[in-house]
Amino acid sequence: MAAFDTTRPFAATGSAARIGSIFTLAVGGFAAWNDERVTRKSLSKLSDRELDDIGLHRGDIDKVARG
Repeated sequence: MAAFDTTRPFAATGSAARIGSIFTLAVGGFAAWNDERVTRKSLSKLSDRELDDIGLHRGDIDKVARG
C-alpha cells in the first residue's frame, strides 16, 4: 500500500520553474506596457487647457505614462 502526501503545495524546480518565471516576467511586462499605452492615450485626448488644469504640458505625457 502506498501513501501520498497531499498537503504540500506543488513547487516547480529546474526548467519548469524557469519557464514559469519567464512567463510571469512576460505577462508583467505586457501589463506594464499596456498601462503606459492606456495612460498615454487618455492624456493625449485632453486639450491643452485640461492638461494645464492638472499641471501638465503635452511634453510631459510620455514621462507621466512611464511612471
